[in-house]
Amino acid sequence: MEKQNVTISVSKDLLKKAKHIAINRQTSLSRLLADALEDIVEREDTYNRAKARQVAAMKNGFNLGVKGKIDWKREDLHAR
Repeated sequence: MEKQNVTISVSKDLLKKAKHIAINRQTSLSRLLADALEDIVEREDTYNRAKARQVAAMKNGFNLGVKGKIDWKREDLHAR
């Protein structure tokens, strides 16, 4: 996989805290950020795949066992 360096601008306080987190996890700050970005992208991809499946299911509809014919009226179902 080809890699590319990027430059980000964050507050000094945030950078200091992020460095401590990386040290506690025994990794580099670069790896910590790369892992976080990978997680964000993976969650977004998973969401988009699930959304596409649901949209396709709604377009196809569901078999409700009536073969396209509804022979009752709402009033009959909700009669009191």
